Amino acid sequence: MPVTPAKPKIAISACLMGAEVRFNGGHKESRLCSRTLTDYFDFVPVCPEVAIGLGIPREPIRLVGDAEHPEAVGTVNRDINVTQPLAEYGQKMAAELGDICGYIFMQKSPSCGLLRVKVYHANGAPVDGGGRGIYAQAFCERHPDLPVEEDGRLNDPVLRENFLTRVFAYSAWQQLLQEGLSRRGLIDFHSRYKYLLMAHNPAQYKTLGNLLGNMGQTDPKELGPRYFSELMEALKKCATRRTHTNVLQHISGYLKQAITAEDKQEMQRVIGQYRHGIVPLVVPLTLLKHYFRQHPDPYIAQQVYLQPHPENLSLRNAI
Repeated sequence: MPVTPAKPKIAISACLMGAEVRFNGGHKESRLCSRTLTDYFDFVPVCPEVAIGLGIPREPIRLVGDAEHPEAVGTVNRDINVTQPLAEYGQKMAAELGDICGYIFMQKSPSCGLLRVKVYHANGAPVDGGGRGIYAQAFCERHPDLPVEEDGRLNDPVLRENFLTRVFAYSAWQQLLQEGLSRRGLIDFHSRYKYLLMAHNPAQYKTLGNLLGNMGQTDPKELGPRYFSELMEALKKCATRRTHTNVLQHISGYLKQAITAEDKQEMQRVIGQYRHGIVPLVVPLTLLKHYFRQHPDPYIAQQVYLQPHPENLSLRNAI
């Protein structure tokens, strides 16, 4: 029997999975995570505030000081300062959760928020732009390539598709590392990600191709981590209708000897409809896959772009 590959692991703020661990004894369940994504990922719930010994319910904490290095203190009792325990727990979990492929954080949280978390001056006035939660900052510093996102941003179909694409790319890289990095392995990996990279970041697509093209005698174990860091950085950039259209045109070029003039016209018409926002990305992709089933091409068959995440997640039906 074929072995089913293990589901990628994603760490997540425990309140988003429905655990009643918030300061007020409540939760912030994200149905997307707790109902939909659980079929595809193994979630590892974490609540740093409870883990460092704060009770449920508890006095809420807030960030005070400058945006770069705020302190986490009690909102009522300023003598409560949990900055160090939260940072240390972030470092501890970063060491323990070595096998995760992504992390979904609770937005606005002084421990877990990633972006624009409220930070206050000593006089109570908000600091412009806000900061990052203490635990999240300590964790992310140790895993700079890890795909991370906040729950609220996952409601945006483009950001959701981008995050989960990166999670599966991270998982594929971990698998490659387990097999052992070789020159062949690196080049094959890049070859599979070629069109996905082209859709996300055309400039980086060229840079990374050159990086591997000039590998020469460099040890792949040295080059690999640099390549992967740059790949993950490139994939953070969301693909646009314009860049997707460019990739669809490139891929359809592989059919020019195989399909009739009418079929080519139909393909161009559908790509044009996608470019103008009339149909979602899934429509031209479905047509392309249909033609490649009739006229298989080994190079196109291995392209991650055509299926960067399980089809049943329907992530490309909304973009």
